[in-house]
Amino acid sequence: MDKTTRSLSLPEAPREFGFWLDGVWEAGRDFFDRSSPGHGTPVTRIPKCTVDDLNAAVSAARRAFEDRSWAGLPGAERAGVLLRTAEILRRRRDEIAYWEVLENGKPIAQARGEIDHAIACFEVGAGAARMLHGDSFNSLGDNLFGMVLREPVGVVGLITPWNFPFLILCERVPFILASGCTMVVKPSEVTSATTLLLGEILAEAGLPKGVYNVVTGSGRTIGQALTEHPDVDMLSFTGSTGVGRSVVHAAADSNFKKLGLELGGKNPIMVFADADLEDAADAAAFGISFNTGQCCVSSSRLIVDRRVALEFEKLLAAKMNKIVVGDPLHETTQVGAITTDAQNQTILSYIEKGKGEGARVVTGGSALDLGRGSYIAPTLFTGVKREMSIARDEIFGPVLSSFQFETVEEAIQLANDTVYGLAASVWSKNIDTALTVSRRVRAGRFWVNCIMAGGPEMPLGGFKQSGWGREAGIYGVEEYTQVKSVHVEIGKRNHWIK
Repeated sequence: MDKTTRSLSLPEAPREFGFWLDGVWEAGRDFFDRSSPGHGTPVTRIPKCTVDDLNAAVSAARRAFEDRSWAGLPGAERAGVLLRTAEILRRRRDEIAYWEVLENGKPIAQARGEIDHAIACFEVGAGAARMLHGDSFNSLGDNLFGMVLREPVGVVGLITPWNFPFLILCERVPFILASGCTMVVKPSEVTSATTLLLGEILAEAGLPKGVYNVVTGSGRTIGQALTEHPDVDMLSFTGSTGVGRSVVHAAADSNFKKLGLELGGKNPIMVFADADLEDAADAAAFGISFNTGQCCVSSSRLIVDRRVALEFEKLLAAKMNKIVVGDPLHETTQVGAITTDAQNQTILSYIEKGKGEGARVVTGGSALDLGRGSYIAPTLFTGVKREMSIARDEIFGPVLSSFQFETVEEAIQLANDTVYGLAASVWSKNIDTALTVSRRVRAGRFWVNCIMAGGPEMPLGGFKQSGWGREAGIYGVEEYTQVKSVHVEIGKRNHWIK
């Protein structure tokens, strides 16, 4: 069977998981039953953990931190564990991608690519573990020497979303581990399988017991309890801005724990008349359709030069019409299923709002009936006004709104006309234009004549209501450290009391 027709099969029965506590599997007592969003078939059973389970996980992480079994190791030894993890992930790549597809609905080819990115994260994290360092101050005079130490912050709580369960996990875990911290992870209850599998992979790689723990359950119970837990020193949360705001309040009301937040986005892709329009059209189609638009850095606002707007929208619509939407287990599928029923209804409701508010559908604009599962055609709206819901709200689906500009200043103003600041892209062959726009648009990640490019060497994070802090690379390791100033006096003290 060739690649154009080959697809994987569904499991004969749902796989039942335990949760990962202190280096071993613990059996669940009550379960979430998860069905594949692309097929409607039950695929996994995930434990509904209790707050007592969470407390046990935090206690395990605290013991592992305080006994120095991880934080006390040389960076080279921590790097060795991370490199061995990368090798095991390479060996189990297809297996992890398979479970990612079954729970999330993303295409299998995309999932494999995400595992490759996860492998790179562990390799970069290994290098960062060896390179992490403080500083010294030899400028305090002959009698005083200063050192700045970077120490792991302690026990980290990690709450991850359902759109990129394994990729977002691995954009954080290796860098948290590189810093010497221990952790408790709470994945989304609808996409927990691969987060749990990482536990046994890390154990095989030699990670000490208690350093990585996974407690599964709903955000309202387990997520809230983790956020409020007084023995958690830092919390990393990835999700919506609305929930992120509640995380800030909960953390402040408990122990003022340090926070890292990657939140929502309403990201612009800016296309100037001198751009390679075919390249830009392909990038815009990819930028809104990748992961069915369920991506915090999706390019959901097209800001295009009025002189080429009509031509560009035609090129873009032609590209979007060719996107292969279908069964996520098929090799050639480019856009899979919407991950949850609730998100499917949200996206469709925004499409109807766009029509009702006067925007015009250029292509797409409806659900697709493929016999089973939830699918939506990649959608392009034109004639969008700034005040429309589709222009301002994060839809988190394959819905692109098109705006027009006449000057560079107007393009920059349109790009910044949002409460978010997560990512942006500009397309122009004029270096002055590209640099001006990239310096003045407020976004944590910026792409010039490319889209969603880069690797884990580069930091991730947002401006404005898109979040706090940075993940990945050496910045991501430093995020999970505290800075300590040490002063060393040399020689005899100059006495205050004579």
